[in-house]
Amino acid sequence: MPRFHRFAVALALSTSLVAAGPAFAKAKAADPAPIADLVKAVDIPYQAFTLDNGLRVIVHEDRKAPVIAVSVWYRVGSKHEPKGKTGFAHLFEHLMFNGSENSPGDFFEPLQQVGATDFNGTTNTDRTNYFETVPTAALDRALFLESDRMGHLLGAVTQEKLDNQRGVVQNEKRQGDNNPYGLLRYEIFENLFPAGHPYHHSTIGSMGDLNSASLDDVKKWFSDNYGPNNAVLVLAGDVDVATAKAKVQEWFGDIPKGPEVKAPVTSVPTLPAPLAKEVKDLIPTTRIYRMWAIPGLNDKDAIPLQMAMSVLGGLSSSRLDNALVRKDPVAVSVSAFAQPFEDAGILLVQADVKPGVEPALVGQRLDEEVAKFLASGPTADELQRAAASYLGGAISGLESVGGFGGKAVALAEGALYSNDPGYYKVELERMAAATPEQVKAVANKWLSRPAFSLTYTPGERTEGGENRGGAVIGGKVVAAVEPDRYWNPALGDVGPDMGFGTAIADRSQLPAVAGLTALDFPAIERAKLKNGIEVVFAKRSAVPTVNVAVSFDAGYAADPHDALGTQSLMLSLMDEGTTSLDSIAFAEAKERLGTQIDGSANADETVFEMFALKPNLAPSLTLLADYIRNPAFNAQELERVRAQQLNRLKAELNNPNAIATRVLMPVLYGADHPYGIPPSGLGDAKAVTAATRDQLVAFHSTWIRPDTARIFVVGDTTLKEVTKQLETAFGNWKAPKSAKPTKHFDVAIPAPQPRILLFDRPKSPQSVILAGKVLDAKGTDHLEVLRAANDIFGGDFLSRFNTNLRETKGWSYGVRTRVTGDKDRIAWIAAAPVQADRTGDSVKELLIDLKSFLGDKGVTPEELERTVNGNVRELPGSFETSGDVLGGLRSIVKYDRADDYYEKLPATYESMTTAEVDAAARKTLSADGLVYVIVGDAATVKPQLDGLGLPVEMVSPAN
Repeated sequence: MPRFHRFAVALALSTSLVAAGPAFAKAKAADPAPIADLVKAVDIPYQAFTLDNGLRVIVHEDRKAPVIAVSVWYRVGSKHEPKGKTGFAHLFEHLMFNGSENSPGDFFEPLQQVGATDFNGTTNTDRTNYFETVPTAALDRALFLESDRMGHLLGAVTQEKLDNQRGVVQNEKRQGDNNPYGLLRYEIFENLFPAGHPYHHSTIGSMGDLNSASLDDVKKWFSDNYGPNNAVLVLAGDVDVATAKAKVQEWFGDIPKGPEVKAPVTSVPTLPAPLAKEVKDLIPTTRIYRMWAIPGLNDKDAIPLQMAMSVLGGLSSSRLDNALVRKDPVAVSVSAFAQPFEDAGILLVQADVKPGVEPALVGQRLDEEVAKFLASGPTADELQRAAASYLGGAISGLESVGGFGGKAVALAEGALYSNDPGYYKVELERMAAATPEQVKAVANKWLSRPAFSLTYTPGERTEGGENRGGAVIGGKVVAAVEPDRYWNPALGDVGPDMGFGTAIADRSQLPAVAGLTALDFPAIERAKLKNGIEVVFAKRSAVPTVNVAVSFDAGYAADPHDALGTQSLMLSLMDEGTTSLDSIAFAEAKERLGTQIDGSANADETVFEMFALKPNLAPSLTLLADYIRNPAFNAQELERVRAQQLNRLKAELNNPNAIATRVLMPVLYGADHPYGIPPSGLGDAKAVTAATRDQLVAFHSTWIRPDTARIFVVGDTTLKEVTKQLETAFGNWKAPKSAKPTKHFDVAIPAPQPRILLFDRPKSPQSVILAGKVLDAKGTDHLEVLRAANDIFGGDFLSRFNTNLRETKGWSYGVRTRVTGDKDRIAWIAAAPVQADRTGDSVKELLIDLKSFLGDKGVTPEELERTVNGNVRELPGSFETSGDVLGGLRSIVKYDRADDYYEKLPATYESMTTAEVDAAARKTLSADGLVYVIVGDAATVKPQLDGLGLPVEMVSPAN
């Protein structure tokens, strides 16, 4: 799915649908809604004002849910860092969460107490942002916290906090570096931008600069960059401008201006000559890159460049996909995207070489296809599909007011980068006005310059990331560089008064929170199609879109154990067309409608999901039914998707987290149990290689049948209307005469054998520790009390385990424990990525913490209060979007819950006692019987494990 450079455009498009609703009615049922009509109607209404101290405030009123997004953006990122101070912006982002003068504890404690959702902080090249979505009644508390760290922070910054967060950031760096392609960010920035350019170094910085950061250094960084006149505050949601003015003035008005921050001098560099480099990494196959520096997001060429890359390598039906993956399959995957920052950007074209094909040939073919595209340019149909596909894809997760991509983001980015909160309109107008001739000219202008050619080759790394600066996240790649976050995305003090003016707000205590609104979960309605398929429906009309999930009682637990990976291969092949639409035609049909359709599985269910614009619902449902009922299972396409799955499997066997889960789950459940398989579902290389078309057809006919199906619908329609459309699409689908298939959960689970299973991954700067045990409980049991206990021990950021290893010791970017969410027997899993030299110590700390928690240091009243308040008060914000509600419906059915489960959940939590939570933990959890899997450098790690009193076995992951 192509995505343009910012969620702002995406959110703007989702907002446009509200305004454009009446225009949709005129569209013919089978015609896609015109892009130009949508763009003309885009509007995120806002009002803005500026305090005397220079703080710019933007307010967007949205009353659909009793929540308000609070988003503070500071114009300070890694490009502002001078030589010797790389990583300072991100390091200070971390320090901003460690307490301020009037709220000296962890920033998240008072937020969790009020049920905040979507809270985090991120740093990129251009800015640092902090955000949270809070219940309406908690707005004062959020503004108190944000203003206190803007105006009253330095007295709370201590050497101890600096040392701790320095360690956390260094482990964030190690975690990123440790992954395949983890060093890519260094290569991009250091080679496309010359030394001295503000974008030459990456956001996370170098170990040396982080180590040299003194307390005086970081305090000066704050004083120089964090003034109100260098910030934008956005309030989006259940608030009006009059309320916002009064509250913002109260909390932020006393903070004096800071110094003027000068923007660094930047340029869009062009390489003097073509540059080529080869590096080695633990990857499944050779990857070939072509890269260029491009203009920033305010440049008129930014949008045409992004549309060009969607056509070249972003769409499922892109030029590169069709040429190099489908028609002449020399690559297993391809991608092209443009990612502009404020002042410049990066453009990447890439291809993963199909095993057995010469990389030089793939590089040649890649260059030929780029040259062909530059010669021909895109067609009008390709540009329409790029825009429509982007529109549909972007809306699916963007009904929210805040978080990583809500309406607050659109307004803040426009204000900060373009001095115009409504800048998304400029971008959309450019998108609508783009012509094939213009896009061709812009692509030629920027891609005809010398390229940086980077080749990643499988092999052991010749250098690490200790003295370089970044980390990258790896599906179809749509962004080379992600912001560095305060919270680990892989898991999901009082000092002197600084004399910041006379306070006009009472900061002696946290603002009280009263009048919180309870969850009003949408009414659940049901119907049945003529063939017996149940339809479960909830209406949500904030935007005219519809989400559908057709769920089958299958899942990876249905995979034949002598042919693991069968279902994943079937799902991949289903994406490649139906009996009436070949692979390219199916991709183009989805793109024209702006519809997303895809199949996936978890342990218990196989699910085919669809997101559609309301006016395109009928043709989208027709397409969905064709996809589910009539897959072509083309034999030629099978060989292509087989190669892709084998490549993904090889990638999994190089990823430390995936290796650990592949080892652990079969050991915990036993190889014969339905859950005793590698949880990704990619299976076994031998079985995937041997799988035949007939096997996939047989699996589909056995498990994908109407008498094991249930259809969930959430969106802007009615049960009557959608049932009629579903009847047309699915009502004549008849179940086979054979009996329904069964999964054998009666297989005995082996008795736990406590031990450490060590997988050697040489030169890993970090170890991944998993520990687990199967519990005597099922997912359908009443697990609320047990999950509350887990939250307190290790399930959330403020838990004991994370506080110990991350916030106190600084050995990790974040650790967690979880109770799995399967329908049958569940497990308890602890996950701890830690710095390599603290692997043994971290195992000890897990055991110490767990024994203490289950012993004489059980749940405290304060911990229970925080957990109960957080779980209860976050409910309204947790079901803000249609996708959230769809997930709620599926959970209610999966776990056999009552329809009013979520509305009665607050009473369940509020009745909990510390004794009850302790009893649930002590009955179900235990420090005994845990099996540990550790993936790390055995030479460094094994000596640390020998004194733990557990046998250590060297292992390989299940394959």
